[in-house]
Amino acid sequence: MRKIDRFFYKHNIRNLSLYIVICYAFGYLLYAINPAFLNVLTLNPERIAHGQIWRLLTWVLVPPDTSNLFFVLIACLFYYSIGTALERVWGPAQYTKYITAGLLFTVAGAFLAALLAMPLYGMTFASSGSYAAYYFSTNYVMMSIFLAYAATFPEAQVLLFFLIPIKVKWLGILYAVLVGYEAITYFVPSFNLFGILAIVASLLNFALFYFTGRDFKRFSPKEVKRRAAFRKAVRQGTKEREKENPKMTPYRHKCAICGRTEISNPELEFRYCSKCEGNYEFCQDHLFTHVHAVNGNAPYIIPTNSNGGTPSGQQ
Repeated sequence: MRKIDRFFYKHNIRNLSLYIVICYAFGYLLYAINPAFLNVLTLNPERIAHGQIWRLLTWVLVPPDTSNLFFVLIACLFYYSIGTALERVWGPAQYTKYITAGLLFTVAGAFLAALLAMPLYGMTFASSGSYAAYYFSTNYVMMSIFLAYAATFPEAQVLLFFLIPIKVKWLGILYAVLVGYEAITYFVPSFNLFGILAIVASLLNFALFYFTGRDFKRFSPKEVKRRAAFRKAVRQGTKEREKENPKMTPYRHKCAICGRTEISNPELEFRYCSKCEGNYEFCQDHLFTHVHAVNGNAPYIIPTNSNGGTPSGQQ
């Protein structure tokens, strides 16, 4: 296991989404008392370089929107629910690493934008720092949580406008298109370095998560053929069971760890693990938390210690 993974397994933050919501609530409270309070909390590289190092942490207190309390409450509840779902499936260590990466990339992007803007636009460090504080916030970081949720649970449904059921993957695609359009507007008619770097830096953690976590081996002709043969065998086995017991309720998906199916638990999602030897399918709670089946051994659950990490020497 890599050192960085060991670090987060040892120093993960459980219920991280709750702490994020609490930060937003505290930031909105400060805004309600005096809007000027938020000015000393923002991510301003120039002020940080002159000793206001608390801004490296306090910028996460600034809520994405301060004009509508109702919107803030709905957004906090929504991100708390999807963040909790990601933490449950990924584990506290992986989720903490994902959020931490997004925050660190944003801080680095703010400093990079402020420094590059001086020779590019002829700005002073003070003015470029103020621009960075305006563009770099938790907005895109929170959106990266939604993109990660859409990539992990593409078939999950949410109620759009509290009325229209829609799959999360379509909302994820729509958001990606909107972000792409926003990036284009930063290029045209004039090159807006701050806006472009804010998008790139804040979403870099999602890009790393998506591309490093993809197993492109499953698209090989041999793997596609193997999966097609397995699906055919499953269909054939289901037909034979139905002939033997017509009253039996057939299921198509069953978790190799807990034995739950889409019949017993229709709210669950099931995925095959391409890293396991054999055809093993897992529910969303065990897809990322099992030890892969190798050398004829069946998959099993990763033991956890009291801190939420794996015991020493296990991955």
